[in-house]
Amino acid sequence: MSDPTNLAVPGAAPELATPVPSPCVSLCKMDAERRYCMGCLRTIEEIVNWSKADDDYKRGVWAEIRRREPTVDFDDDFQQ
Repeated sequence: MSDPTNLAVPGAAPELATPVPSPCVSLCKMDAERRYCMGCLRTIEEIVNWSKADDDYKRGVWAEIRRREPTVDFDDDFQQ
């Protein structure tokens, strides 16, 4: 039987994987109004803390990302 603490989770719910994957998509553009990256929807503080954080912290960040997602209209935000 496989170890349930080391399950890969499909892309629809990366926050459920162990270890929790980074939401970074290599599109780094900070939104001055909202104060988070338009690529991964994390704040500077969340980005800085990510590499040393435990999975509980990372899951909390993913929860914030999910909360932020409906507030972003990517078509409008990325027009030149």
